[in-house]
Amino acid sequence: MSVFTEHWQLIVALIGAGAFAGIIAGLFGVGGGVVIVPALYAAFGILDVDDAVRMKAAVATSLATIITTSIRSAWLHYKRGAVDVRILKLWVPWIMAGALVGAFAASAAPGEALTMGFAIFLILLSVQMGFGQPDWRLRDTMPSKGPSAVMAMMVGLFSAMAGIGGGIFGVIIMTLCGKPIHRAVGTAAGFGAAIGVPATLGFILAGWNVPNLPVFSFGYVNVAGFIFIASLTALMAPVGVALAHALPVKHLRRLFAVLMVVAGGLMLRDVLS
Repeated sequence: MSVFTEHWQLIVALIGAGAFAGIIAGLFGVGGGVVIVPALYAAFGILDVDDAVRMKAAVATSLATIITTSIRSAWLHYKRGAVDVRILKLWVPWIMAGALVGAFAASAAPGEALTMGFAIFLILLSVQMGFGQPDWRLRDTMPSKGPSAVMAMMVGLFSAMAGIGGGIFGVIIMTLCGKPIHRAVGTAAGFGAAIGVPATLGFILAGWNVPNLPVFSFGYVNVAGFIFIASLTALMAPVGVALAHALPVKHLRRLFAVLMVVAGGLMLRDVLS
Protein backbone atom coordinates (compact mmCIF):
# COMPACT_ATOMS: atom_id res chain seq x y z
CA MET A 1 0.00 0.00 0.00
CA SER A 2 1.47 3.38 -1.01
CA VAL A 3 1.94 6.23 1.44
CA PHE A 4 -0.65 8.32 -0.43
CA THR A 5 -3.26 5.57 -0.33
CA GLU A 6 -2.73 4.92 3.36
CA HIS A 7 -2.74 8.57 4.44
CA TRP A 8 -4.73 10.24 1.64
CA GLN A 9 -7.10 12.07 4.02
CA LEU A 10 -4.23 13.76 5.83
CA ILE A 11 -2.49 14.67 2.57
CA VAL A 12 -5.63 16.18 1.00
CA ALA A 13 -6.31 18.18 4.18
CA LEU A 14 -2.74 19.51 4.17
CA ILE A 15 -2.94 20.54 0.52
CA GLY A 16 -6.19 22.46 1.05
CA ALA A 17 -4.96 24.12 4.22
CA GLY A 18 -1.69 25.14 2.59
CA ALA A 19 -3.30 26.84 -0.40
CA PHE A 20 -5.77 28.79 1.71
CA ALA A 21 -3.18 29.69 4.34
CA GLY A 22 -0.90 31.18 1.71
CA ILE A 23 -3.62 33.58 0.61
CA ILE A 24 -4.36 34.50 4.23
CA ALA A 25 -0.66 35.09 4.95
CA GLY A 26 -0.29 37.61 2.16
CA LEU A 27 -3.67 39.21 2.78
CA PHE A 28 -3.34 39.87 6.52
CA GLY A 29 0.36 39.34 7.32
CA VAL A 30 -0.61 36.70 9.90
CA GLY A 31 1.59 33.89 8.63
CA GLY A 32 -1.42 31.68 8.03
CA GLY A 33 -1.31 30.23 11.55
CA VAL A 34 -4.94 31.11 12.26
CA VAL A 35 -5.84 28.73 9.42
CA ILE A 36 -3.06 26.16 9.69
CA VAL A 37 -3.49 25.35 13.40
CA PRO A 38 -7.24 24.50 13.17
CA ALA A 39 -6.68 22.63 9.90
CA LEU A 40 -3.87 20.52 11.34
CA TYR A 41 -5.85 19.98 14.52
CA ALA A 42 -8.72 18.58 12.43
CA ALA A 43 -6.40 16.52 10.21
CA PHE A 44 -4.72 14.92 13.21
CA GLY A 45 -8.17 14.19 14.58
CA ILE A 46 -8.93 12.16 11.44
CA LEU A 47 -5.88 10.06 12.29
CA ASP A 48 -7.10 9.62 15.90
CA VAL A 49 -4.00 11.29 17.31
CA ASP A 50 -3.97 11.34 21.11
CA ASP A 51 -5.65 14.53 22.42
CA ALA A 52 -2.71 15.03 24.80
CA VAL A 53 -0.38 15.78 21.87
CA ARG A 54 -2.80 16.71 19.07
CA MET A 55 -2.88 20.48 19.64
CA LYS A 56 0.82 20.67 20.43
CA ALA A 57 1.68 18.94 17.15
CA ALA A 58 -0.63 21.32 15.27
CA VAL A 59 0.97 24.39 16.90
CA ALA A 60 4.53 23.15 16.36
CA THR A 61 3.98 22.25 12.71
CA SER A 62 2.23 25.55 12.06
CA LEU A 63 5.22 27.44 13.43
CA ALA A 64 7.60 25.50 11.19
CA THR A 65 5.59 26.33 8.07
CA ILE A 66 5.31 29.99 9.05
CA ILE A 67 9.07 30.44 8.63
CA THR A 68 8.98 30.15 4.83
CA THR A 69 5.61 31.86 4.45
CA SER A 70 6.67 34.84 6.54
CA ILE A 71 9.90 35.41 4.61
CA ARG A 72 8.12 35.38 1.26
CA SER A 73 5.20 37.49 2.43
CA ALA A 74 7.45 40.08 4.11
CA TRP A 75 9.63 40.37 1.00
CA LEU A 76 6.61 40.97 -1.23
CA HIS A 77 5.32 43.67 1.13
CA TYR A 78 8.82 45.18 1.33
CA LYS A 79 8.95 45.58 -2.46
CA ARG A 80 5.72 47.57 -2.18
CA GLY A 81 7.27 49.84 0.47
CA ALA A 82 4.98 48.55 3.22
CA VAL A 83 7.61 47.31 5.74
CA ASP A 84 9.03 49.42 8.56
CA VAL A 85 12.59 48.05 8.76
CA ARG A 86 13.37 50.09 11.89
CA ILE A 87 10.66 48.29 13.85
CA LEU A 88 11.88 44.90 12.66
CA LYS A 89 15.45 45.59 13.76
CA LEU A 90 14.29 46.67 17.20
CA TRP A 91 11.70 43.96 17.77
CA VAL A 92 13.13 40.78 16.20
CA PRO A 93 15.74 39.84 18.88
CA TRP A 94 13.14 40.18 21.65
CA ILE A 95 10.51 38.33 19.64
CA MET A 96 12.91 35.40 19.19
CA ALA A 97 13.64 35.23 22.91
CA GLY A 98 9.95 35.23 23.78
CA ALA A 99 9.19 32.59 21.13
CA LEU A 100 11.72 30.14 22.55
CA VAL A 101 10.23 30.46 26.02
CA GLY A 102 6.72 30.13 24.56
CA ALA A 103 7.55 26.86 22.80
CA PHE A 104 8.62 25.17 26.02
CA ALA A 105 5.67 26.65 27.91
CA ALA A 106 3.21 25.32 25.31
CA SER A 107 4.88 21.89 25.40
CA ALA A 108 4.33 21.70 29.15
CA ALA A 109 0.70 22.91 29.06
CA PRO A 110 -2.31 20.53 28.91
CA GLY A 111 -3.56 20.03 25.35
CA GLU A 112 -7.14 21.16 26.02
CA ALA A 113 -5.97 24.30 27.82
CA LEU A 114 -3.77 25.18 24.85
CA THR A 115 -6.67 24.69 22.44
CA MET A 116 -9.09 26.77 24.50
CA GLY A 117 -6.55 29.56 24.92
CA PHE A 118 -6.02 29.70 21.16
CA ALA A 119 -9.75 29.95 20.51
CA ILE A 120 -10.45 32.62 23.12
CA PHE A 121 -7.65 34.98 22.12
CA LEU A 122 -8.70 34.90 18.46
CA ILE A 123 -12.26 35.85 19.34
CA LEU A 124 -11.25 38.62 21.74
CA LEU A 125 -8.71 40.17 19.40
CA SER A 126 -11.24 40.33 16.60
CA VAL A 127 -13.31 42.90 18.49
CA GLN A 128 -10.92 45.81 18.16
CA MET A 129 -9.93 45.05 14.58
CA GLY A 130 -13.45 44.45 13.32
CA PHE A 131 -15.55 46.84 15.35
CA GLY A 132 -13.18 49.52 16.62
CA GLN A 133 -13.00 52.82 14.81
CA PRO A 134 -10.30 52.86 12.09
CA ASP A 135 -8.86 56.06 13.57
CA TRP A 136 -8.86 54.77 17.18
CA ARG A 137 -5.36 55.20 18.62
CA LEU A 138 -3.75 54.75 22.01
CA ARG A 139 -0.90 56.98 20.84
CA ASP A 140 0.48 58.48 17.63
CA THR A 141 3.92 56.84 17.67
CA MET A 142 5.44 53.49 18.56
CA PRO A 143 6.74 53.12 22.16
CA SER A 144 10.39 53.68 23.11
CA LYS A 145 12.98 50.87 23.25
CA GLY A 146 12.17 49.60 26.76
CA PRO A 147 8.40 49.15 26.36
CA SER A 148 8.94 47.91 22.81
CA ALA A 149 11.26 45.16 24.06
CA VAL A 150 8.65 44.00 26.58
CA MET A 151 5.87 44.01 23.99
CA ALA A 152 8.06 42.20 21.46
CA MET A 153 8.83 39.44 23.97
CA MET A 154 5.12 39.05 24.71
CA VAL A 155 4.37 38.86 20.98
CA GLY A 156 6.95 36.08 20.63
CA LEU A 157 5.78 34.25 23.76
CA PHE A 158 2.05 34.17 23.02
CA SER A 159 2.48 33.65 19.28
CA ALA A 160 4.66 30.59 19.87
CA MET A 161 2.10 29.17 22.28
CA ALA A 162 -0.68 29.70 19.74
CA GLY A 163 1.23 28.55 16.66
CA ILE A 164 0.88 31.84 14.78
CA GLY A 165 3.32 34.18 13.12
CA GLY A 166 2.76 37.21 15.33
CA GLY A 167 0.84 39.14 12.70
CA ILE A 168 -2.33 39.34 14.75
CA PHE A 169 -0.60 40.90 17.74
CA GLY A 170 1.72 42.98 15.58
CA VAL A 171 -1.02 44.47 13.43
CA ILE A 172 -3.16 45.42 16.41
CA ILE A 173 -0.25 46.94 18.37
CA MET A 174 0.99 48.97 15.41
CA THR A 175 -2.44 50.26 14.37
CA LEU A 176 -3.13 51.32 17.96
CA CYS A 177 0.19 53.20 17.87
CA GLY A 178 -0.61 55.15 14.73
CA LYS A 179 0.67 52.91 11.92
CA PRO A 180 -1.53 52.68 8.80
CA ILE A 181 -3.12 49.24 8.41
CA HIS A 182 -1.27 48.32 5.20
CA ARG A 183 2.12 49.24 6.70
CA ALA A 184 1.27 47.39 9.91
CA VAL A 185 0.35 44.27 7.93
CA GLY A 186 3.54 44.43 5.88
CA THR A 187 5.78 44.90 8.90
CA ALA A 188 4.03 42.21 10.96
CA ALA A 189 4.60 39.75 8.13
CA GLY A 190 8.28 39.84 9.08
CA PHE A 191 7.60 38.67 12.63
CA GLY A 192 6.82 35.12 11.51
CA ALA A 193 10.36 33.93 10.84
CA ALA A 194 11.62 35.47 14.09
CA ILE A 195 8.98 33.47 15.96
CA GLY A 196 9.06 30.31 13.86
CA VAL A 197 12.79 29.48 13.99
CA PRO A 198 13.37 29.41 17.78
CA ALA A 199 9.89 28.07 18.52
CA THR A 200 10.25 25.19 16.05
CA LEU A 201 13.57 24.19 17.58
CA GLY A 202 12.01 24.35 21.04
CA PHE A 203 9.10 22.10 20.03
CA ILE A 204 11.43 19.57 18.40
CA LEU A 205 13.49 19.30 21.58
CA ALA A 206 10.49 19.26 23.91
CA GLY A 207 8.72 16.54 21.91
CA TRP A 208 11.72 14.40 21.08
CA ASN A 209 10.75 11.34 23.15
CA VAL A 210 7.00 11.98 23.41
CA PRO A 211 4.85 8.94 22.43
CA ASN A 212 1.70 8.83 20.25
CA LEU A 213 2.70 11.65 17.91
CA PRO A 214 1.29 11.75 14.32
CA VAL A 215 3.06 9.74 11.64
CA PHE A 216 6.08 11.47 10.03
CA SER A 217 6.79 13.58 13.15
CA PHE A 218 10.13 15.01 14.27
CA GLY A 219 9.55 15.93 17.88
CA TYR A 220 6.24 17.77 17.92
CA VAL A 221 6.81 18.97 14.33
CA ASN A 222 5.08 16.92 11.63
CA VAL A 223 7.37 16.74 8.61
CA ALA A 224 4.60 15.88 6.12
CA GLY A 225 2.58 18.86 7.30
CA PHE A 226 5.60 21.13 6.95
CA ILE A 227 6.38 20.01 3.39
CA PHE A 228 2.86 20.28 1.99
CA ILE A 229 1.77 23.43 3.77
CA ALA A 230 5.06 25.33 3.48
CA SER A 231 5.21 24.71 -0.27
CA LEU A 232 1.64 25.76 -0.96
CA THR A 233 1.59 28.77 1.35
CA ALA A 234 4.72 30.18 -0.30
CA LEU A 235 3.16 29.59 -3.72
CA MET A 236 -0.14 31.30 -2.88
CA ALA A 237 1.18 34.24 -0.78
CA PRO A 238 1.44 36.60 -3.81
CA VAL A 239 -2.31 36.24 -4.36
CA GLY A 240 -2.98 37.42 -0.81
CA VAL A 241 -0.56 40.33 -1.08
CA ALA A 242 -2.25 41.53 -4.27
CA LEU A 243 -5.65 41.37 -2.56
CA ALA A 244 -4.35 43.25 0.49
CA HIS A 245 -3.26 46.21 -1.62
CA ALA A 246 -6.46 46.19 -3.67
CA LEU A 247 -8.98 46.14 -0.82
CA PRO A 248 -10.19 49.27 1.00
CA VAL A 249 -8.93 49.62 4.59
CA LYS A 250 -12.40 49.13 6.09
CA HIS A 251 -12.96 45.86 4.25
CA LEU A 252 -9.48 44.61 5.16
CA ARG A 253 -10.14 45.19 8.87
CA ARG A 254 -13.54 43.48 8.77
CA LEU A 255 -12.21 40.44 6.89
CA PHE A 256 -9.40 40.16 9.41
CA ALA A 257 -11.92 40.14 12.27
CA VAL A 258 -14.25 37.61 10.65
CA LEU A 259 -11.36 35.23 10.03
CA MET A 260 -10.35 35.30 13.69
CA VAL A 261 -13.91 34.78 14.95
CA VAL A 262 -14.56 31.80 12.69
CA ALA A 263 -11.27 30.09 13.51
CA GLY A 264 -11.64 30.70 17.25
CA GLY A 265 -15.26 29.58 17.30
CA LEU A 266 -14.56 26.27 15.59
CA MET A 267 -11.73 25.46 17.99
CA LEU A 268 -13.76 26.41 21.04
CA ARG A 269 -16.68 24.28 19.90
CA ASP A 270 -14.39 21.29 19.57
CA VAL A 271 -13.01 21.67 23.09
CA LEU A 272 -16.43 22.15 24.72
CA SER A 273 -18.26 19.41 22.79
